[in-house]
Amino acid sequence: MNKQIILIAALGTIMFSCVPLPKFHTLRQHNETLVYQRDSLMMENGKLKLELTEGLSRISVLTREMEELVRDSLALSASMALVRSENQRLRNQFSELQDLQETLLQGSARETTRLLRQLQLTQEELQNREDKLRVSESELLRKQKELEIRNARLYELGTILARKDSVVTALRQTIANALRGFEKDGLSVYEKNGKVYVSLEQQLLFGTGSTVVDPKGVAALKNLARVLEQNPDISIMIEGHTDDVPVIPGAAMQDNWDLSVRRATAVVRILLDGSRIEPSRLIASGRGEHIPLDQAKTPESRQKNRRTEIILTPRLDDLLKIMESN
Repeated sequence: MNKQIILIAALGTIMFSCVPLPKFHTLRQHNETLVYQRDSLMMENGKLKLELTEGLSRISVLTREMEELVRDSLALSASMALVRSENQRLRNQFSELQDLQETLLQGSARETTRLLRQLQLTQEELQNREDKLRVSESELLRKQKELEIRNARLYELGTILARKDSVVTALRQTIANALRGFEKDGLSVYEKNGKVYVSLEQQLLFGTGSTVVDPKGVAALKNLARVLEQNPDISIMIEGHTDDVPVIPGAAMQDNWDLSVRRATAVVRILLDGSRIEPSRLIASGRGEHIPLDQAKTPESRQKNRRTEIILTPRLDDLLKIMESN
């Protein structure tokens, strides 16, 4: 331990001798920001790949179903062709029997009865074939209609997904513009799983163990509230997150769950204060220390984990209806 302290002191002496202290702090903060952004982008990239895989799997299933319908349609068409051919053969046979009947009308009564019976059986078989043909045609029409409906749903689903992506991207850009200038204070805006995330580090909002929002954090939240007022179809969830260091239990605070919920509620109150945001759009939740961004036990990792996330989700009732109908 003493050797490590001496080594750190030596390195510090070397660095301070080469770089001015303010510039060193600036470079270190910039490096931490870049590391955080890299980790966030890698996490977002992994989840986007998973979402893309699930979307492709869904499209693959729909494609296979469509191919099965096409094969069924082709099979029914081939069956109908055979039925029509057999039908024509029976018609020809029926015509021949009618001619034979005319020829043998003067013959014996027994032969005439036999021919009439054969003619009746032929007529009944012909009727059965025609009934089957009508059923096959009805089944083919039903399959074709089902295929058209599935194609229409698939197209509509793709259109709604594209519109959702467009809405999310536009919302992210609008919010990023509204909160420009707060990035250096620990604020970031990004897309994940079809939602827009506004992540605010503790240093921008709260003091250690506090649920009172800092004036700079209030300013950022007020800017965000103005954007949310103009987007009434966006659902808003505020999630409080802490690090894994337990709070000291007392009358004011029980544990990290309590702290995270109170911080989320404090953010909700600021968003609603003086705004036209409908309160039913907001959800305040606390996650405690249970969804960390970084599992390490270092001070830097714990600083990343102490955050408040505002999750914005477009309401896609049309998309839900299509998926339920499938």
